Amino acid sequence: MERPTLIVMAAGMGSRFGGLKQIEPVDEQGHSIMDFSLFDAYRAGFRDIAFVIKPEMDELFREKVGTRMEQYFHVNYIYQTTDKLPEGYAVPEGRVKPWGTGHAVLCCREAVRGPFAVINADDFYGPSAFSAVYDFLTTNNNESRYAMVGYRVGNTVTEHGSVSRGVCRVENGMLVDIVERAKIYKRGSGAAYTEDGETFVELPGDTLVSMNMWGFTHGMMEQLNARFPHFLDEKLPVDPIKCEYFLPFVVDEQIKQEVAGVRVLPCEEVWYGVTYREDLEGVRAAIADMKARGIYTAQLWS
Repeated sequence: MERPTLIVMAAGMGSRFGGLKQIEPVDEQGHSIMDFSLFDAYRAGFRDIAFVIKPEMDELFREKVGTRMEQYFHVNYIYQTTDKLPEGYAVPEGRVKPWGTGHAVLCCREAVRGPFAVINADDFYGPSAFSAVYDFLTTNNNESRYAMVGYRVGNTVTEHGSVSRGVCRVENGMLVDIVERAKIYKRGSGAAYTEDGETFVELPGDTLVSMNMWGFTHGMMEQLNARFPHFLDEKLPVDPIKCEYFLPFVVDEQIKQEVAGVRVLPCEEVWYGVTYREDLEGVRAAIADMKARGIYTAQLWS
């Protein structure tokens, strides 16, 4: 079996945050959230990384993250650009927005040769999440079986605004469906989402949601590639400037068509992220507490 690769989606510029949040320091040593994810990934067993970035980020990203990580991992840098489209398709006039998370992963098709995991660069997932997905990837022998790390929604919301999560329905440990909710707000120990800004639907705190931490066989790359033209045919006439090829949508299609199944790996870790600049203080306090409890050392790689 080929070694598992970790795909780190780092092409987003953090519009709600107001800067390049992937490399914002969250401790006194200058580590970013991504540093903690990569450290946890290494401890879990990952040795191959594919960073998905924008070309204009290349020099800064290598300086702040990539060059250091090349000491510990075999690293690939993958550019996500709007012109990476199937033959016969062109970038719509005025299109600047990337094509979404499914496209980000598809851009890695030539670099990834075996099973792979996917994470966001700006989310803290926790050590047990990386161990769970790595163990799945190294023991799974079913090409049509994937995995998703499922978080409790009450552990994944912020006091400072809305977040986007894939709300999951799970039966007997398997994902039945996943619906992307773009405006989820904290409500006590739980959450609530809205589509119109006026009507809210409550979500109990233990509701499982996706944080875009997936484990896939290599066959997922072929699924993404085969389904992308259909997405473009359907969405470009409707919303050529903003439509996005979301990874969970492609997974959900395969579940509905019964061509793949997704094992949900429950996770009790608390999410920390920098969706908004106001989140930074809480993230830094949480990191300091984990260091005090010995989960992390002051200098991660010492």
